[in-house]
Amino acid sequence: MSPSKAVAAAVQVVLVTAPDAEVGARLARVVVEERLAACVNLVPGIRSIYRWAGAVQEDDEVLLVIKTREDRVAALSRRVHELHPYELPELIALGVLGGSERYLDWLREEAAP
Repeated sequence: MSPSKAVAAAVQVVLVTAPDAEVGARLARVVVEERLAACVNLVPGIRSIYRWAGAVQEDDEVLLVIKTREDRVAALSRRVHELHPYELPELIALGVLGGSERYLDWLREEAAP
């Protein structure tokens, strides 16, 4: 990829919750291996409280912090939905406004199709 194309790609952080570390690691490995993301951090020990099916639920989960290119978010979303055990997995993409240019360049390259 030429440097101009790498710089042009916007970067996103995508948040996904998983029921446990095993599922989270499996999802993370697939999206990195398939170049849908450059890196995934698994944050254990989160507790989610949410409304589902008309009732308040409370569950222990793992948070996946997925770093990718904006142009990979749609494909990443489709893949997560294919693999995820939840009926409606959380998937929220947040734009990155800045950061270490060397890191962002690496991220853009590693998540390139």
